[in-house]
Amino acid sequence: MTTHMTEPYFICFLLLAMAFLYASVGHGGASGYLAVMALYGVSVAVMRPTALLLNLFVSLTSFTFYYREQYFRIRLFLPLALASVPMAFIGGSITIDPGIYKKILGLFLLLAVVRFFFFGDGKPAKTTDPPIGWLLLIGAAIGLLSGMLGIGGGIILSPVLLQLRWTNQKQAAAISAIFIFVNSLSGLMGQLTKGIVFSSQMVSYVGFAFMGGFLGSYFGAIRFGQRTIRYLLAVVLMVASFKLLLPDLL
Repeated sequence: MTTHMTEPYFICFLLLAMAFLYASVGHGGASGYLAVMALYGVSVAVMRPTALLLNLFVSLTSFTFYYREQYFRIRLFLPLALASVPMAFIGGSITIDPGIYKKILGLFLLLAVVRFFFFGDGKPAKTTDPPIGWLLLIGAAIGLLSGMLGIGGGIILSPVLLQLRWTNQKQAAAISAIFIFVNSLSGLMGQLTKGIVFSSQMVSYVGFAFMGGFLGSYFGAIRFGQRTIRYLLAVVLMVASFKLLLPDLL
């Protein structure tokens, strides 16, 4: 009984921690929120819209800090967003079998683990300007996936930008933050077309996530080097992804 009563407090604390960690590297945190809710047995019907709503608050806060530090590159963002937004709307209207959904989510959490373990510290690097065609193609693909899975797409976009040397770490964070915001908004609108369910604890979730996102954005954009944060986040996501992919072993 006590455990049941205290569960909302643990969820709020974990959401705050996820928001802090994600926002510090320019992400909204949807994949982390989904992991927390999955571990506590929240239904898929509630998980997707809840994660996207929290994403809106945290990603916009993160973008604001990175933008003020002049890391945003609008010439890269616009083609990505123009292609991703309509595809995220389409993806948000697609219904996925819950079992398949959790397996796909687990795989994408592993992508986030790889991203945080193996990409650089944001040190200056020589970057190149990508062809607009590639930006449109990548934006459309990530938009569709993000709408289907209820994430903003940052865990996919950031490593792509870094691996192709189109941005450095901080620029990738700025672009990913606002990319996540527009995709989350579009995906949420797509879900509205078929009816969505929000948790009765939504106000608390938003408040704690916003608090964590504000602090994480401030420290990530202005104060921190990001190696420790990335490694801690990678460990959390690794546990969550194995829980989703191999539930009988955890």
